[in-house]
Amino acid sequence: MSAAGKRNLVVALCGGIGGAKLALGLSRVVPGDDLVLVGNTGDDFEHLGLMISPDLDTIMYTLAGLNDPQRGWGRRNETWTFMDALAALGGETWFALGDGDLATHVERTRRRAAGEALSAITADFCRRLGVAARLVPMTDDKVRTRLRTEEGWLDFQDYFVRRRCAPPIQEIAYDGAASARAHPDLLAALRDPRLRTVVICPSNPFLSIGPILAVAGLREAIAHAAAPVVAVSPIIGGRAVKGPTAKMMSELGLEVSAVAVARRYQDLLDGYVLDRVDASEAEKLGIPVTPAHTLMTTLADRETLARRVLASADALAKVSA
Repeated sequence: MSAAGKRNLVVALCGGIGGAKLALGLSRVVPGDDLVLVGNTGDDFEHLGLMISPDLDTIMYTLAGLNDPQRGWGRRNETWTFMDALAALGGETWFALGDGDLATHVERTRRRAAGEALSAITADFCRRLGVAARLVPMTDDKVRTRLRTEEGWLDFQDYFVRRRCAPPIQEIAYDGAASARAHPDLLAALRDPRLRTVVICPSNPFLSIGPILAVAGLREAIAHAAAPVVAVSPIIGGRAVKGPTAKMMSELGLEVSAVAVARRYQDLLDGYVLDRVDASEAEKLGIPVTPAHTLMTTLADRETLARRVLASADALAKVSA
């Protein structure tokens, strides 16, 4: 294949802190807009009259070097004057909005009200913040993640933030996904002859990846992509690195393991990357498995794992060539 036709396009499905970490690693080894990051919008909601896109913002802030490494969400060196003033007036303070972060939501809301698509706003924000990768919402249509509990159905943010994931879950729904249209740039990337791989990041499979795969036709488009699909496990040694993944798996009657996560993507996967501590589980999957150090505590960890994932995909492509 000529240099002009070289397979160098990478599509990565991501959301949450784990997804943002690997997205950053990929951005350091995949140049510019050859990296297409597919952001989950099932977490999006309206709060205090503002349109908030938590997963898109986490990825954007991370790649722009603006993320708060302690909290894992929001902007670093944030101030909270707005929240303090809101509390003094008796307003709702269960969802924290830092002063710098607030500017993102205000400007997004203004532009959405003027008729601009979420994807166009996101692309412009990324350009202004110096993010070279293409961050694309899974859809410009409305999709909302909801969870059924003993208390009835809860909107995602009510469950995740207000209730701190405490209520045991019985079912998950992605309202609007069946009629939503996958973003055209995403579908074009999946058909692009330059596609090197599709990466499913180590994000929560129910809350971050599930909504993406639920968008009408998108799972099938990924399955038919002419490049290997490789997922990275968010479970290490039977435990989630962060967040409620393990708790949710247990409540849904699933084994808490890297293998159980892989089986959720079984119709899509050509390869799987799991932590070395879980290497003995590989034989249960029946697909090529790559052991790696998947706990990303440093920038070097993120980049090393990204290179490992891409090397795994390249090896799969050579076998199928």
